[in-house]
Amino acid sequence: MKKVFLLIFLTCLSACQPKTADQQLISQPSYSATISEDAQLALISTSNADLQLWDLNTKQQKYHWVHGAENNSDAIDTAISPNGRFAASLSKQSVALWQISNGQSLGWWSLPASGQSVAISNRGNLLVGLSDASVMSLDPQQNRLIQFLGHSEKINRVAISANGDIAISGANDNQTIVWRTDTGQPLQQWTLDSRVTQVALNHDASLAFAGDSTNMAKIWQVSDGNLISELNIKRRTMNFSTARFTNDSQWLMTGTPAREVILWQVENGKKIANWRVNRTEHAQIKGAVVYSVANMANQHLISFSSNGLLETWAVP
Repeated sequence: MKKVFLLIFLTCLSACQPKTADQQLISQPSYSATISEDAQLALISTSNADLQLWDLNTKQQKYHWVHGAENNSDAIDTAISPNGRFAASLSKQSVALWQISNGQSLGWWSLPASGQSVAISNRGNLLVGLSDASVMSLDPQQNRLIQFLGHSEKINRVAISANGDIAISGANDNQTIVWRTDTGQPLQQWTLDSRVTQVALNHDASLAFAGDSTNMAKIWQVSDGNLISELNIKRRTMNFSTARFTNDSQWLMTGTPAREVILWQVENGKKIANWRVNRTEHAQIKGAVVYSVANMANQHLISFSSNGLLETWAVP
């Protein structure tokens, strides 16, 4: 590993499963969206250069935020902390932190390189992947910034543990690295066949997931680095636009840029179920990117995609 400096017997169901409900939250184009871990909130970045925080119980907009005043300030990525206390938005030039209880801005920081991905912990710690192959670990409460330099090419995706101590990053150098946010010390490193496009950690960072730009997607045990499973993908390519472990870490939920929501079994990588999100009635674009997926308390999944639809799916 290069020197580093500071700074996620069941039958596979191939047919789509019926959904129980859907609602169109927005009609304008969007760049990114995140559903909270408890499926109570959704943060959406729209093409109108604004951020909308929605209460998914009432289906009402809770806050309207503006990411920044600089040119090209559209937020390309969003995040909500697992405890639902903080939100983050990322543009190419800056990252912003928000407090959900009162809607107030907690900070705004310009970036040294183009922003690619953002994640946020329960403490409000920010993780930002950059185009210059570095990752910023920002702790606003302690006014501490660590820059992780373990990659050699552009960062595509980052994720952070709920407590903010452990980070995972995936990059164009085919590497997935798990590391400590307070020191930049690498804990595990894995190499995939092509550039890493998606990563995830479960709630306590005991499990790690990464998928590349072809059809390789794996789940590891973080403590010893051992492989738990490889997703049983039976086609040449499958890119994931989102990935999240369920709260009990038994399943992995993924979304794709091709309208797919897929549920996988962590222990063996088998597909449990898959669904295709709908297109709106007057949609001019046939496809839809699944931005975010979360599990609800009643054995249902909820998804939001670029068509503006919030959809609920019953787990078989």
